[in-house]
Amino acid sequence: MCGIFGVIGHIDPGRAAACRDLMAHRGPDGAGLWTGDGVTLGHRRLSILDLSDRGGQPMAYANGRYHIVYNGELYNFVEVRAELEARGETFVSDSDTEVLLAAYAIWGPDCMDRFNGMWALAIWDDVERTLFLARDRFGKKPLFYARTRHGFVFASEMKAIMPLM
Repeated sequence: MCGIFGVIGHIDPGRAAACRDLMAHRGPDGAGLWTGDGVTLGHRRLSILDLSDRGGQPMAYANGRYHIVYNGELYNFVEVRAELEARGETFVSDSDTEVLLAAYAIWGPDCMDRFNGMWALAIWDDVERTLFLARDRFGKKPLFYARTRHGFVFASEMKAIMPLM
């Protein structure tokens, strides 16, 4: 279990970190925060697949075009990774997160049709300035969202966005 958090709008990084850390129990192995122009993504990490720092989040891909926060597990990430490697993609981590990002970079939102697993995720495209939010087909991983005075906010738990209401 991990915790994801984000704001499309403006928020003080300290306040964003405090909201993210309300979910510290979801990810005791690490915490990350990335801030771009009008977007902040936060993550609490429970290390399972790639225990190294290369598996940390928020994770960037494609020279920083895409940034992801992700809670879940892709059961078939080895097969999807092999398909992407056959297309010429290379990877620096052993995480399913990087595979997910590479798949999104190639196939866009249709990549979800290729995945077996459970997830809640947010991918920010810094070129298109768009946010892609998704949950697995059965909604196993939680994802809450709202519009607040800070902008559009989302998190794995409602208590992480309540201070922004």
